[in-house]
Amino acid sequence: MQLKAGDKAPDFELECLDGTTVRLSDFRGKKLFLSFYRFASCPFCNLRVHTISQLYPEIQEQMEVVGVFESSLEVLQSYMPRHKSAFRIASDTKAESYGKYGVSHSFIGMLSGMFLRMPTLMKAMLQGYFPLKIDSSITRMPADFIIDENGMILVAYYAKDEGDHLDIDEIRKYVITPPTK
Repeated sequence: MQLKAGDKAPDFELECLDGTTVRLSDFRGKKLFLSFYRFASCPFCNLRVHTISQLYPEIQEQMEVVGVFESSLEVLQSYMPRHKSAFRIASDTKAESYGKYGVSHSFIGMLSGMFLRMPTLMKAMLQGYFPLKIDSSITRMPADFIIDENGMILVAYYAKDEGDHLDIDEIRKYVITPPTK
C-alpha cells in the first residue's frame, strides 16, 4: 500500500555502510529525505546518488538524507565509495522498509525506463556506471519521501519507471528558510 502526504512515516532500522544503524527516530527535530533505490550497480541509481551527493552540502543544515538499496553491504561497498557521499547509504536486503513504504516492482516500469530514458542511461554509462552485478530485484522501482521533523510524510513520490525520481527543485522547496520579518 502506497503512502501519501500526511501519513505517519513507518519506522525502520537499517545498517549503513559506515557501520552505524539508522532509524527514523534518529531524525526527530529535522527533516529527512529518504530515497529508495534499486540495486548497487544500477546506472540510474548511481547517477542519482551522485546528484544527491552534490546537493547535500546545500541542504544538510535543514535536511538529512538516507539512501536505501536492496543490495548487501558488501556489494554497496564496492560501488558507493566512488560517490564520496556525506549522507548515509543503507542496505535492506530483506526489503522490509521497502514493504513498509509501499515501494513496488514493475516489469513495465523497468522496460519503459530503459527505452524512454535512454539518454540518461547513456549518460550514466559514460560516467562509468554499469549494471555489472545485479544482486536484487531488477524490477524494483525507486521511491522518494520527504519526512518532517515530527515523522510525518510531506511528500511521497513513487517512480513511474526505473530512472524516475523526485525533482531536485521539489526537494529544495522543503529546505528554503522563509525570511524573518
